Amino acid sequence: MTSKGFTKESAALLILLFMVGLFVGGLAVFYFANTRISNLNGQITNLQSQISDLKGFQNATYQNITILQNGTSLTSLYDGVRDSIVLIEGDISGGTQQGSGFVYNFNGTTVVLTNYHVVQGTTDLSVTFSDGRGYSAKVLGKDPYSDLAVVSVNAPASEFKPLNIISSSTLAVGDSVIAIGNPYGLVGSLTTGVVSALGRTITENTTEGYAIANIIQTSAPINPGNSGGPLLNAAGNVVGITTAIVSNSQGLGFAIPSDTILKEIDALITTGSYSGHSYLGVTGEDMSYSLAQQSGSSVTYGWKVVSVVSGGPSDGKLRVGDIIVALNNQTITNGDDLASYLEEYTLPGNTIVITVVRGSAQVEVSVVLGSRPPP
Repeated sequence: MTSKGFTKESAALLILLFMVGLFVGGLAVFYFANTRISNLNGQITNLQSQISDLKGFQNATYQNITILQNGTSLTSLYDGVRDSIVLIEGDISGGTQQGSGFVYNFNGTTVVLTNYHVVQGTTDLSVTFSDGRGYSAKVLGKDPYSDLAVVSVNAPASEFKPLNIISSSTLAVGDSVIAIGNPYGLVGSLTTGVVSALGRTITENTTEGYAIANIIQTSAPINPGNSGGPLLNAAGNVVGITTAIVSNSQGLGFAIPSDTILKEIDALITTGSYSGHSYLGVTGEDMSYSLAQQSGSSVTYGWKVVSVVSGGPSDGKLRVGDIIVALNNQTITNGDDLASYLEEYTLPGNTIVITVVRGSAQVEVSVVLGSRPPP
């Protein structure tokens, strides 16, 4: 009896101790596991905080880095040219006319270049530099046909910080460009974009219906007051003069190419005008598939002659209905090509060979180019 009872009690005690051990062990495991989890959570929280701080640092760094253009930041580019951009103001009937311009040095003569339409019809012309100082100015030379003007300014030499002009022939569609000017009188405003097309032609009120050729089309925002300001490439060199926008358009602006400036600047400064625009003496329209269908022509490209000026260079040479398809063996697909070729490669007095489709035949006609009548 005694031996059996002792055995049962011992067994019960052992079981109880075992259960207590399991419970205590479980508590210990739970405690250490919970502590470990808490430590891990704390480490995760710290890591998340560090990552957040790192992101914030990266964002701040990114915000301080301006867009790089050909290895030069826009901030640096702007700082290097801003003092060369000027505000041009003049009185006109009923108010004041404003525009932009920039300083240029031609063979030792320091001038301000701008659009003709900025100074057209103005009196009491003035130029204000980036330091806020304004001075009297006068038009030294002008070419309404290219919408260019050269202005002399009665200012100290220290005010003049000339920009560099390079050939616009270096441009390609897609190149980055920067426009700086005074839109709506907001002095020294910078916008950026790309060259969206080359070789365009536009007409303005100053050109009396003649096309300005080889125009640069750009997506850089241009607004009233930008006219006359420089269009710069990524290195800060002038490749054009901003001149026009299309009403109610977005990202569609135009600039006169720097090649036109470089070709005319000598004459504008020394004689006050430029007379090197070739004159063909015809009007016309672009050919197209629909126009070819209407006229029964098999030619869907080129420039169709609509009228020939009596007594002009083409009188007796070209005929109404002729389709110009080449100049000096250079293919002409439309009026832009025709105007750009004449402006870039010819001068008054040059003889050119014009290839035309006349009826069902293709013929070549030689024409001695004239000069445009004075504007």
